[in-house]
Amino acid sequence: MRSVINNILFFLLFPCLVKAQGEDPAIRSDSSGGWHAGIELQAGATSENAVPFWMRTNHFGSIPLSGVSGSLLAYAGRDYIKNEEKPRLTDWGFGLSGRLNAGNKAQFLLTEAYMKGRLSIFQLKAGRSKDIDGLADSSLSAGSFGVSGNALGIPKIELSIPAYWYIPLTGKLVALKGSFAHGWFGETHLRYTRKDSSVHSWYHQTSLYGRIGKPGWRLKLYGGINHQVMWGHEKSIEPDFGLSTLESFWYVVRGKAYGSWVLPTSKIGNHLGSLDQGVQYDFNAFNIMAYHQFFYDIGGLYHGSNLKDGLWGIVFRNKKEEGKASFGWCKILLEYFGSKSQGGEPDTPRLAISGAEDYYNNYTYAQGWTYEGENIGNNFLTQRKYARPGQAMRDFENIVNNRVQLLHIGMEGFLGKWSWQTKLSFSTNFGTYATNAAGGPTGRNGWIIYPPPYFEKVQQFSGYIAADRPLKNNYRIGFELAIDRGKLLNNSAGGLIRVSRVW
Repeated sequence: MRSVINNILFFLLFPCLVKAQGEDPAIRSDSSGGWHAGIELQAGATSENAVPFWMRTNHFGSIPLSGVSGSLLAYAGRDYIKNEEKPRLTDWGFGLSGRLNAGNKAQFLLTEAYMKGRLSIFQLKAGRSKDIDGLADSSLSAGSFGVSGNALGIPKIELSIPAYWYIPLTGKLVALKGSFAHGWFGETHLRYTRKDSSVHSWYHQTSLYGRIGKPGWRLKLYGGINHQVMWGHEKSIEPDFGLSTLESFWYVVRGKAYGSWVLPTSKIGNHLGSLDQGVQYDFNAFNIMAYHQFFYDIGGLYHGSNLKDGLWGIVFRNKKEEGKASFGWCKILLEYFGSKSQGGEPDTPRLAISGAEDYYNNYTYAQGWTYEGENIGNNFLTQRKYARPGQAMRDFENIVNNRVQLLHIGMEGFLGKWSWQTKLSFSTNFGTYATNAAGGPTGRNGWIIYPPPYFEKVQQFSGYIAADRPLKNNYRIGFELAIDRGKLLNNSAGGLIRVSRVW
């Protein structure tokens, strides 16, 4: 116990972490847009044959190997031209990045490959890109519920209004942004089959967000929704399925349920997302942003049964320039993430007709809400492959721990010429309703208790620190350290050093 406390104190007192999390070289620092490229060399090591949580989480799938390893990361791209007196009506860009790992195996990861074009406020983008859906901090958050930036980007074609656009005739009071995308998951394995054991699934994504507040106002209000679906080739799953592909797509977009005299009524595919709200206030010296996400998966939010769950966050951003100070903070984040209720606790006022949410698991798709082996959403919901052996797990669940209570702290700042960032996460974990000794609801007043073994409530700490600084000729050096201590994940520690150059 003393060693655990010492490890936690070390992370609390040692100020470090890079703003880019080491996910790619620091090659996107040119805020004016245009052409840019970069390369980075990494050398690292981890213990217990496991990559610590924060070295593999929210890195868009760019993960080092366990054990002793080396990595080469490279990026080239073009972004929209900025800082012009008159914004361009049209512009274009692209991104191409990859990671080559060498250690206990050789591995190549294509982390980005996309092209995009802009016409006025609209953008069309195609390929694999690094995106986050949901109202949350982009660099320090524990992760949005729908798409957190944890997994590789799902290849897609997306039409969007990427930046807030002021609605005419509102006097710049109301602004909107949104997106509509179709993508490709590739081969996905099925849990219960009548025909094929796997299908090539598609991805649908829609989002719409609004902001109220004029440019000069200190107070601004935010709200919106995001909607993600894994779907496709339903006739290969259920031979009695009666809709065409186009009809199915329309049902998916609207979230409409389908059924027939031989098939029970249900939504087509695996639907989930979040309903978000936020408020921002600008003080003279700093900015505060508070936000909240309601989760939805199989109907709990519609029935109001899982309102206890959600992501609550508050971010403080320092508006003062660094000046001559040798130490300072840039951003501080506090978050609480709760997914324990899922509308399935006995005291829930109104149990959902469809039962407990069972976040990220799905009746049809064996992999649940994952892509290329990693969670698409929040990574504190634990996959089977990451859970410590010995805990209770059901064969039909890939996400073996989705009932979580998490307190998360993140910070960014500077120490001399060093930029630093830290993440500290403390969680209590309850498994799933299928491994709960008291059981859980199955819908329509049903209740099921599975036979032993049952998941034992466990606590977990995950910490991450790192820093980097510029050198001459556009070089940078940096390092990362991470540690896991608790009874949910294997205890592990790891670190790496890196050298990068940008053009």
